[in-house]
Amino acid sequence: MRTVQGAALDGLKARVRALAERTGLPVRSARGEPRPHTGPAARPRPTERAGRAPRGGAPLADPGPAVPPLGAEDPGRRTSVKEPLRRTSAGRPAGPAAALAPAAPPAATHTVLATLGALLTAAGRPRPRRRPGGVRASAAALRALRARHGDAPALVRTRSGQTLLVLLDPQDLRRFYAEPVSVLAADPPQKCRGMSTHEPGRDADGPGCARGEQRPERRRMSADVLAAGLPVHPAAGPILTVVAEEARHLTATGTLELVRVRHAVNRAARRIVLGDPAAADDELAGWLTQLRAEDGRPRGGRTRAARAVHDKARARVREYVRHAGDDTLAGRAARHAGPVDTTDPDGADGGVDPADEARLWLLAMDAVPDTLLRTLLLLGAHPCEQDAAAAEAAAEVAAGRARGELPRLRACVRESLRLYPVVPDLIRVTRGETEWRGVRHPAGTAVLLPAAFHQRDPERVPAAHVFVPGRWKNPGADRDIRMAPFSHGGGRCPGDQLGLMITAAFCAEVLRGHRITGTRPVLDPVGPLPVTLDPRGVRLTLTRR
Repeated sequence: MRTVQGAALDGLKARVRALAERTGLPVRSARGEPRPHTGPAARPRPTERAGRAPRGGAPLADPGPAVPPLGAEDPGRRTSVKEPLRRTSAGRPAGPAAALAPAAPPAATHTVLATLGALLTAAGRPRPRRRPGGVRASAAALRALRARHGDAPALVRTRSGQTLLVLLDPQDLRRFYAEPVSVLAADPPQKCRGMSTHEPGRDADGPGCARGEQRPERRRMSADVLAAGLPVHPAAGPILTVVAEEARHLTATGTLELVRVRHAVNRAARRIVLGDPAAADDELAGWLTQLRAEDGRPRGGRTRAARAVHDKARARVREYVRHAGDDTLAGRAARHAGPVDTTDPDGADGGVDPADEARLWLLAMDAVPDTLLRTLLLLGAHPCEQDAAAAEAAAEVAAGRARGELPRLRACVRESLRLYPVVPDLIRVTRGETEWRGVRHPAGTAVLLPAAFHQRDPERVPAAHVFVPGRWKNPGADRDIRMAPFSHGGGRCPGDQLGLMITAAFCAEVLRGHRITGTRPVLDPVGPLPVTLDPRGVRLTLTRR
């Protein structure tokens, strides 16, 4: 039986053989004897044309990330707002001039076997972690921009050569959220996960948190089914029952990690949206995972395969919708939409297909596991807050019709989203010529709102890097333009209250009978919290109360 390591080694060998055929370098066998070359690379190549980099020379510089992450919280990205010309370690420009520089002649003893060794070493070496100061340096650069430009929007050129208009003042944020989509539109394609604030794509594969570009009937359906603006959903009883039953998976052992959290939350999401029969549908769960990996938008060479997954998931969800009960989101959507022509694959008849909405809601709940685990980690690092939240969870059992409110736990979830937002940067593109602070910008200008930067700006936000759930008890906190876990204005997510209710209910189920006594990573309860927090590295220890 072939092992995973053996398959990986075979793949590396195939890459080395292909490299040998292209370069003409000898390949040594296991005994150390060079193998003869008979492929095309063994024949002499014609002289390279002038103006092009010779084969084997320095490669062209990496153009940089496609979407510049200024102020982002993604640990795998870096941003520079300094001069766009990067330099190599030797001090030479890493641009087109470097591409024309001749390569150093390889040593006579260098063979493809050395390349294989390098590939094996790289494959076995763990990925380097991002330095903690990387994102902070980006935030510092944004603060320096604000000091230089006097709070006015700054025009910044990124490594990839793209120009961005960066909003640095809360007054500009207010305008950003208030502008209609006829002035500021989303920049497709966008990766849109969970409780995000980007618009869905034209094929309706984004999450259900749109910014107002949806058809009026679709917006009305989302607002009605998700009970936009209501702290407790009308179907809170059945929803909380599902949460209580699936939360038993979280406390089945003494430890809690992301895999277990995702399993429990995804089962609950399928039951809440489609009904109990969908809970164990692992095939549908796999299709939805593929759609998330594709950002919900088939493209490139995988278009046909991604479209096939899209169609299978749509057909399966549509079958569940036909039999959905009145206490599920799909059942409520079916009553709201009325009869739909299911023979029209693209919805060209102008109707709203509840199956499409249900699929979007399932994708939208993908952010709940990460937020839930981060919130529990923060509570584990703050024992006083944890005890107060556990007391609220215990009292909530006898709350009767008020079940589902959990104001303290909701504040903890909001604070977790402030510190670690699902969408750290919002990007819009102007559809016409616009003016910002007296400066005119042409149509097609990308406007960046670094939400994570503003939510953690120590110059404007008290205790910006500290876990303070009490800040959300202020009645005006939800309207604070600097805080945008669910966006503002017409782009506010219609499912924000439902998402808060479900996440807080899961936290309550864990804390009602268990105490978080150990966490990994270990957080400082009084000092500044880390800028990034990857939920895949979180591990909690639970003990019975």
